[in-house]
Amino acid sequence: MTNETEGRIPLADLLVFHQLARSLTSSFDLDTILRTILEHMERIIEAELWTLLMLDDDRQELYYAIAAGGEQEALSGLRVKVGEGIAGWVVEHGETLIVPEAVDDPRVKAAGASSLRKVRSVIALPLRGRKGTQGVIEIYNPRTEQMTDYTIAFLHILADHAAIAIENARDVARIQQLTITDDATHLYNVRHLYDVLGRELERCGQLQLPVSLAFLDLDHFKLVNDVHGHLVGSELLARVGQRLQEFSRKQDWCFRYGGDEFVLLMPETDGKDAMTQAEALLRALMETPFRMKNGLELSVSASVGLATAPEDALTVHTLIGAADTRMYIVKCNGRGKVCGAQELGIGTRD
Repeated sequence: MTNETEGRIPLADLLVFHQLARSLTSSFDLDTILRTILEHMERIIEAELWTLLMLDDDRQELYYAIAAGGEQEALSGLRVKVGEGIAGWVVEHGETLIVPEAVDDPRVKAAGASSLRKVRSVIALPLRGRKGTQGVIEIYNPRTEQMTDYTIAFLHILADHAAIAIENARDVARIQQLTITDDATHLYNVRHLYDVLGRELERCGQLQLPVSLAFLDLDHFKLVNDVHGHLVGSELLARVGQRLQEFSRKQDWCFRYGGDEFVLLMPETDGKDAMTQAEALLRALMETPFRMKNGLELSVSASVGLATAPEDALTVHTLIGAADTRMYIVKCNGRGKVCGAQELGIGTRD
């Protein structure tokens, strides 16, 4: 007579799956999902350290996204190439790697693990989703008696759930990015400008911090399309957008407003500093030779209008409108310059 409970999953383990599923489906925030994965790992198996590495597809490298066990700082910034070390081997082969005696294994000494405390044993599991391997979970120095077939199978099921959650979070992030990004230039679009500017103006009112906005319109851009064609024109817009990002500060936001118009949003920047920044950016832009894919080399000029809150306006549309009006003043007076309140003889508040 067989035991009816033989082969059944213990209730405690079923509850772990239930809690994990609820946790992973309750958020599309990647950082929250990664922390949830490690928290459940710690409940399943006792070990000295757990790490979770994510795959950077473009560079074919893994980076330490999160670690539990006091090693986050030591691992921060480290990268592991696919094929190198424990994690790199797992991604390359798409298989779980169990190293019960790590002393003589060369993969333990390579990339990442050499920065950790003494490694005696390792379990590394791939996070495999519909689109391939997303990353690797590493468990260092687990208790020997816990390295059973049942525990490994349990970890595999958890890793499969985790991979699906990670893929879903990344898909949501890509969709969200598409809704706020301009296709041609890959800058933020005008819809996102209104959202960000609205938040910055709210901060401006609450914290008494200035925010400035530069409205750029490329000079004679229609001639580029007429003479060289729209494909070259589109390529030039993309390269100009890239240059604007490169020349702007880390705290600044770059947007494509539409056509050949761009916006640079400068948080916590008053009119004087915004003028200095806008003039430097315009000068750098005009001095840049843009080489097209067909070998053609083009240069650009732009007319720039500058407005600052709270002096010039206090709402999204009035601030953009003030900068836009000043841009047209430049258009009518020689182009290739920056026009702000001071250039118009408008006084600013002390």
